[in-house]
Amino acid sequence: MISVKSLRVDYDTVTAVEDLDLEVAPGEIFGLLGPNGAGKTSTIKAIARAIEPTYGEIRIDSVDPDVHPEEAWRRIGYMPDLPPLYPDLTVRQYLDVFAAAHLVARPGRADRVRDWAARVDLEKKLDTRVSELSRGMKQRLVLAKTLLPEPKALLLDEPASGMDPIARVEMRRLLHEAAANGAAVVISSHILSELDELCTAVGVMEKGRMVVSGSIADIRRRLETGVRLRIRPAGATSAEAVAAFLEGNPLVSGPAVAAGQCLAEFHGTEDQAAELLSALAGGGLTVAEFALEHESLESLFMRIGARETS
Repeated sequence: MISVKSLRVDYDTVTAVEDLDLEVAPGEIFGLLGPNGAGKTSTIKAIARAIEPTYGEIRIDSVDPDVHPEEAWRRIGYMPDLPPLYPDLTVRQYLDVFAAAHLVARPGRADRVRDWAARVDLEKKLDTRVSELSRGMKQRLVLAKTLLPEPKALLLDEPASGMDPIARVEMRRLLHEAAANGAAVVISSHILSELDELCTAVGVMEKGRMVVSGSIADIRRRLETGVRLRIRPAGATSAEAVAAFLEGNPLVSGPAVAAGQCLAEFHGTEDQAAELLSALAGGGLTVAEFALEHESLESLFMRIGARETS
């Protein structure tokens, strides 16, 4: 749905994006990670054609924006980091303007405006001027105008900035819903835990280049040295007894006791973890909780070490 090949973006003497390739399929939510100045915003702006790339090939649903710009724009929902806001318009008027710009048919347009205002919890603010909204409400309003035309390609730059936790949960739900309906989503964020819960794939940028990309599961397989195993015993079984049982197991390293639990690094598959749990039970050890805890996306990001800017 979104195809980018050999993208380059220059600002005078600075190269913000260099030889970047990106493919995002329908139903995929791709997260762009990286420090400020790594090229994330320039990438999203170039795909949305908010800026002209120096060179590179971009396709939106197989449409070339250079050849058929209006056809490409109709397929794009773009939410910039600093979105355009018209303070003298009401929420209703603002959404109607963007609905009309995306050629949403007049019959039914008012109903769609009301529906999307409700979906971002602004139905009671329909006749409130944009200038009177809080920062978080403005972000929700811009999210609504971005999703309202039901675009095939969604490009969101720091969309959760200023949103409260409830609004962030709702945003994740709406983006998952859009992806389930076939949209391809590219989202940049510094809230790494949020991307961990939201994205099906991520890419880490540094100095305008993609350092690593792939599904979160694939990146974990490539970068994780092990998965933390946490076992909480039950009944007469002690954490010390569990740790002693795990000693010498080739799939387990560093078993230790902390706060009545046994913690260790596990280096096997999920099937092997299930076999280990069965072995514990077979050894007469009673277990109340047996959990494999993967490294957070934030920890993986720090491990990659992408800190340099363009």
